[in-house]
Amino acid sequence: MKTNQGLQTDVENALLWEPLLHTAKISVIAEDGIITLAGTVDSYAKKAEAEEAAKKVAGVKVIIELIEVVLSSEIRKTDQEIAREILSTLAASWVPAEKLKIKVEHGVITLEGTLQWNFQKQTATKSLKNITGITKVRNMIVIKADTPDEVEKKHLENALKLNWSMDNQDVRVEVDGKTVTLTGVVNSYYQKEEAERIAWQAPGVNTVKNELSLELKD
Repeated sequence: MKTNQGLQTDVENALLWEPLLHTAKISVIAEDGIITLAGTVDSYAKKAEAEEAAKKVAGVKVIIELIEVVLSSEIRKTDQEIAREILSTLAASWVPAEKLKIKVEHGVITLEGTLQWNFQKQTATKSLKNITGITKVRNMIVIKADTPDEVEKKHLENALKLNWSMDNQDVRVEVDGKTVTLTGVVNSYYQKEEAERIAWQAPGVNTVKNELSLELKD
């Protein structure tokens, strides 16, 4: 198993490898697989990129993200300007903004409402990260599938087995109506998130309970 210093160095190198983060001032602390990211960046895109890069590092169990977005006066926008750009961005991303309640307050975005698919929820957040002026996104969207079909456990189990990143992982699936519970053991934070992403793709899913444990390889 990696030492705290070894894991910290790996995460720092992962951040440096990302072109968007070359000039970012982000500090990394590693303790027993828990990574704390802190510092300041000048865009929400860099904040999101730092978290994504850290997630992919082997040995990372949990990420505590404390990065602050500090905008220069030259790139600040009014909340009205940001709101208009959000609406056009969501429309271009095929996210039904008419089903959402969007709040913009001093660059902090809150998304609420109900959508049918989890990919729409995730797209809503990802599509906004390059909008200048945003400092934080709170995604509180609820998923409620319209399909009357029950979730097919066997189909979901097969999808997990066929995914290259889940090869030889001990993931167990339980289905209760439209709720999927994942239990078992995986070897990385990335695999845990990937298993949940796959579960959300199953038709009819309203809720995914990700109870997977991390067991890091030496």
